[in-house]
Amino acid sequence: MAMTRRAFLKASSATGAALLVSGRPGREGAQERGGPSDAAEERWVPSVCLQCPGGCGIRVRVVEERAVKIEGNPRHPINEGVLCPKGQIGLQVLYDPDRLKGPLLRVGPRGAGRWRQIGWDEALDTVVGRLKELRARGESHTLVFMSGRNRGQMGDLIDRFCRAYGTPNHVGHSSICADGSALAHYLTQGIKSYLGYDWDRTNYLLCFGGGFIEAWRPTTRLLRAYGHMRRGRPIRAKIVQVDTRFSVTAAKADEWIPVRPGTDGALALGIAHVIVQEGLYDETFVAGHTFGFEDWTDEKTGERRLGFKTLVLRDYPPAKVSEITGVPADTIVRVAREFATTRPAIAAGERGASMQSNGIYNRMAIHALNALVGSVDAPGGIIVQRGPSFTPWPDVVQDDLARAGTAKPRVDLAGTARYPLAGKVYQGLPESILGEGPYPVKALFAYYTNPLFSTPDVGRFYRAIEKVPFVVTFSPFLDETSQHADLILPDHTYLERWHDDVIYPSLGYPVVGLRQPVVQPLYDTRNTGDVLIEIAKGIGGSVARSFPWRDFVDLLQFRFRGVWEAQQGTIVSPTFEGFWERLTEEGVWAAPPYRFGEWEAVLKTPTKKFEFYSTALQHKLHDLAEKEVEKAAAQGKALTQERALEGILRGLRLGARGDEVYLPHYEPFRTAGDPKEFPFHLNTYKLMTHAEGRGANVPWLQEILGVHTNMKWEGWVEINPRTAEKLGIADGDPVWVESPLGKLQTRARLYPGAQPDVVNMPFELGHQAYGRWAKGRGANPNWILANEYDYLGGTAGFFSTRVKVYRA
Repeated sequence: MAMTRRAFLKASSATGAALLVSGRPGREGAQERGGPSDAAEERWVPSVCLQCPGGCGIRVRVVEERAVKIEGNPRHPINEGVLCPKGQIGLQVLYDPDRLKGPLLRVGPRGAGRWRQIGWDEALDTVVGRLKELRARGESHTLVFMSGRNRGQMGDLIDRFCRAYGTPNHVGHSSICADGSALAHYLTQGIKSYLGYDWDRTNYLLCFGGGFIEAWRPTTRLLRAYGHMRRGRPIRAKIVQVDTRFSVTAAKADEWIPVRPGTDGALALGIAHVIVQEGLYDETFVAGHTFGFEDWTDEKTGERRLGFKTLVLRDYPPAKVSEITGVPADTIVRVAREFATTRPAIAAGERGASMQSNGIYNRMAIHALNALVGSVDAPGGIIVQRGPSFTPWPDVVQDDLARAGTAKPRVDLAGTARYPLAGKVYQGLPESILGEGPYPVKALFAYYTNPLFSTPDVGRFYRAIEKVPFVVTFSPFLDETSQHADLILPDHTYLERWHDDVIYPSLGYPVVGLRQPVVQPLYDTRNTGDVLIEIAKGIGGSVARSFPWRDFVDLLQFRFRGVWEAQQGTIVSPTFEGFWERLTEEGVWAAPPYRFGEWEAVLKTPTKKFEFYSTALQHKLHDLAEKEVEKAAAQGKALTQERALEGILRGLRLGARGDEVYLPHYEPFRTAGDPKEFPFHLNTYKLMTHAEGRGANVPWLQEILGVHTNMKWEGWVEINPRTAEKLGIADGDPVWVESPLGKLQTRARLYPGAQPDVVNMPFELGHQAYGRWAKGRGANPNWILANEYDYLGGTAGFFSTRVKVYRA
């Protein structure tokens, strides 16, 4: 069924008028449980939003068992009662007319859209039977479990399921998100996670490629922080945005510094050069809490090692950095002085800096600025998120089959010499499935993720999924991946299920919200947490014994007992039953304030210091080189440690050698496409309305899609006006955007905030499935993005594609 914007607005107006008259919706919409009552019954139910991973607390107004309004929960410290636009539109997710009504079994060719609706008993029996067959053949490791936004206990639950069943292949999505930041934190602080920031007390924010206002997490917390930094205190903080385009954040900042794509790290090192050369760094912090700033002597070998100070003074003077980045040298000097003398200051970076072919080193360089000015674990600086004191998970029970399966190498080659620091390589799965992996993939599960939409060079996944004999998804909607599945076990929406939500690193102190049903499930759907427990019990044996809980709520209560037993935070009760009742009434538990100075939780590197020189990276690469030496010896070949390491560095496509490999440095940015044929860099970005690709099926979000370009319901490409004039392209013209992989048709938007050699396309549109509002609208840039890597961490290089643009 096609639906035009005009038809949608007419339908919305008619529905609104009917509600004003009758007070209740028509019966032709989503099926509800229960009949009408004579008197309107109203209640407010606390829960947690899931339109992004921000974890904002919500309160849902329910009238006669129908959810009618979503507001922010004033008790939740992330959002304190306010919501962003994504949070407001949850009702259109709950009452979406294209939701799946129950389990579906494919009865035609993949992607043909031919299904048979089945009951849950048949669906679960089908899954259990296939999984038992794999185990019986000793092939449990050939199951791959792909996952996306795993909030609360779900990530650990999937990990547990995989270990109990016998597969090493839980492949999360973060390698296409922002793993470059987490890995940079690991190499410098020993913490493989995002970090929090004490925004309210900082005086200077130097932001590299992060959508602070529109597309960072948690969005509502950052919006509140922005308001406080600008107008909520006597000293107004200065915000400087380093970005390849004039984003919403750049527009709201004090200063926008246009930078060439992929050169953020070089700019950070140029700033560091000035700070070090002029003695503006925090000598006390650097001397007491860092390693590798000065040149040093290796105690094991007696060799003299290069320090960060020598590196930046030698290699990154402002004039040289200006040539790399396009940023004037005097701007580099001025910003460096401002940053170092306007403390507390924060240097932050996200996807625009981290998801590059050189992303990890970019983020190491940016984070090094925080150490230089003493902003690590300091008021107004970087903080490390603490978690709730959940009851520890019991040990997984593994039989011989599970132990043998989990001992196999990962199918995505994460952690090998190919991707040394990777924990997962989501976007690399197609190649593994199509023959480059160590074994075939015989079953694939997908939870809260849509790889047939979200990955660079997405056509690879369409080819790969045809090679997998058994594909199961848990989506409430018929998205692209579900359209090519064999079996769909639809989850509840987030307004119908029990689920906890531990906040993203942000406030520093522990916070966990409780997601609970605000209405009874509208359809024959089930919480995926319950489904996994049922599947485990159906498999039986040690797999079943690893899941001793009756259902997911029982699991949640088991984990929350540890929080109750700590007897601290905003909810304290003499009994667990009392604690749980208050948690369901308030929707959130928190234990403020953040405690500074707990260095054992802040600096977890081998040296217990902030490492300018990463000993963790040194050890990892040398260990991998030693394995290569042992492998060669087993084959009767001679290979030295030095030659093995050189082979690894070449495989990682790194230009640095020696000590520079372990220090923040600039690696030249790699791109796909001959600059003569493809003269423009393609920059893809996220909007405020971006709900990880799920916002495309929400009419209210489509109505406010591109506020800065005045575009709704369709996509666009932003082109610098002077560039467009040379190309003969006018504003609104249909154009082709072509890369070496293919081409997409979209509409041109002449945008002064686009650099002359960079064109910009937003993510969100271009679905081939996912419901009437999303299907067939706009273009998905992933079809023409090259699948480039930062091989060191196995992360996607989303900005490595060159394109040409011409009139359609």
